Amino acid sequence: MSDDDRADGVRVLITGGTSGLGAGMAAALLAAGASVAVTGRDAGRAEVAARELGAQQTGRAVGIGMDVRDEGDVARGVDRAVEEFGGLDVLVNNAGIGMRTVNPRFLSEPQPFWSVSSDGFRDLVETNLTGYFLVARAVVPHLLEAGSGRVVNVSMNHETMVRKGFVPYGPARAGAEALSRIMAADLEGTGVTVNVLLPGGATASGMVPDGFPPDLRAHLLDPAVMGPPIRWLCSPAAAGVHDQRIVATEFDRWREQYVQEAR
Repeated sequence: MSDDDRADGVRVLITGGTSGLGAGMAAALLAAGASVAVTGRDAGRAEVAARELGAQQTGRAVGIGMDVRDEGDVARGVDRAVEEFGGLDVLVNNAGIGMRTVNPRFLSEPQPFWSVSSDGFRDLVETNLTGYFLVARAVVPHLLEAGSGRVVNVSMNHETMVRKGFVPYGPARAGAEALSRIMAADLEGTGVTVNVLLPGGATASGMVPDGFPPDLRAHLLDPAVMGPPIRWLCSPAAAGVHDQRIVATEFDRWREQYVQEAR
C-alpha cells in the first residue's frame, strides 16, 4: 500500500457498513489505518460487524445502531461516533435498500411503477435519499467547525437509474446524485469536500435477488472494488478533490488523468 492509499488516524463514519459495499469500504479503510464507525439499523449486528472487521486490521472499528430514516436516531448515532473518536473527518453515505424490498423478482419480472406500493416507495426513498440528507445534515456542522472534512456519497450507474422496473430505486439514487451536486456547491470554499463514488456495475451484495442466475452471479463485482478509491478519497493525497464522480472500476485511469490535469 502506497502513502497515497494510507488513511492513518482518519475518523470515518460509514452508514450501512455491516455488509456489502459498506463492509468492503470499512475493511479497506481499517487496513489503511483509519478509525471507522459502521452503522446499521440493528445495533447488535453493527457491533458484531465492527468486531469482525476490526479483528485483523490496524484501525479501530466501532459499531453503532442507527436508522438513517429517523432524525433523532441519526443525531444520537452521529453524537456517539463523535464521542468515540473525538470528532469525525469523513462521512461515507452508503446505507440503502434495494429493489428486492418492493419486488423480489425485479430482474426476471420488472414491475411497472403503477404497481409499486406507496409504502414501499416511501420506505426506499426515505432510506436511500432522505437518509443521505439527514446524516449529512448531522455530520457536516462538525466538519465545518473543524475547518475541514469530506463527504462521499455512494451511487450507481446512470443507466440503472432509468432502467425499466426500477421505481423507486432508480429515482432515489438519481436524487442522491443531485443532492450531492448541491451539497458540493453549498460547501464550495469551506474546506469540506463532497464527491460521489459508485462501483461501476452490479456487486455481490444483499441487494441481488436470491434467484439471480449462477452463471451471471459469477460476474458480479466484489465489494472490495470500492477499497482503492475510498482509501484514496480519505487520504491526504485527495485533499481538495471536490465535486467529482468516481467509478471504482475505472479508478486507476481516472486518478491518473485527474492528477495530470491538476498539475
